[in-house]
Amino acid sequence: MSQARHSITRSIAAHGVLILWTVIALFPVFVTVVNSFKSRKAIFAEPLALPGPESFDLVGYATVLKQGDFFQYFLNSMTVTVGSLFFVLLFGAMAAFALSEYRFRGNGLMGLYLALGIMIPIRLGTVAILQMMVASGLVNTLTALVLVYTAQGLPLAVFILSEFMRNVSADLKNAGRIDGLSEYTIFFRLVLPLVRPAMATVAVFTLIPIWNDLWFPLILAPSEATKTITLGSQVFIGQFVTNWNAVLAALSLAIVPVLILYLIFSRQLIRGITAGAVK
Repeated sequence: MSQARHSITRSIAAHGVLILWTVIALFPVFVTVVNSFKSRKAIFAEPLALPGPESFDLVGYATVLKQGDFFQYFLNSMTVTVGSLFFVLLFGAMAAFALSEYRFRGNGLMGLYLALGIMIPIRLGTVAILQMMVASGLVNTLTALVLVYTAQGLPLAVFILSEFMRNVSADLKNAGRIDGLSEYTIFFRLVLPLVRPAMATVAVFTLIPIWNDLWFPLILAPSEATKTITLGSQVFIGQFVTNWNAVLAALSLAIVPVLILYLIFSRQLIRGITAGAVK
């Protein structure tokens, strides 16, 4: 009885910490969105105040919709983010399943090699990546960004998913093999549904850096046709003058898809993060 009570207490504490972290993390988002509906004078005079009758102004959103191809930037970001997430989750889950299910010589070294990307930032190889993309003819294409972000997200995906897949019942998988199921069927129909919280966790932690990244879009795809929303927002930032109304409006519009995806994955994300709190 005491053990069950202790487990419930730990679970409540874990959920409380996660909610507090979410509130703290969303505060800058709140400030950005609120100020996007205010005049330039009000932004600097009262940055934390809500927009009122005198301070309310939609000039930022009007500027964003008139200057630049905002909807194209938005579509580019969605294409790159969704495509990268798909390949990260697919290849990461397959690699994690192989490492956790099959024992072979060098299994540990292979897992360590795949996890090295967590410790070594991919940006250190920017010059080599750019040279490779130039040689492949992929500069100023969304494919280049998808490839880079897939490589960037795989180490974390393999590291997290392999730990979860080791906890999947071996009896369940062996029962599937006895019934004549192929390894691919076991992977897609038996294993993946059981690690959905881990998949959601990987998706959220992979999504945000991809959507907000400015470095690789600036290096690999700076053309007008391939600009992402983050790079497209930079047109309002000048060397001497910055249109803060337009910048905040563009950032507010860019936040919307991230919040929607976060809400979609939030339940599975909390289950994934707090999975060890009730053991």
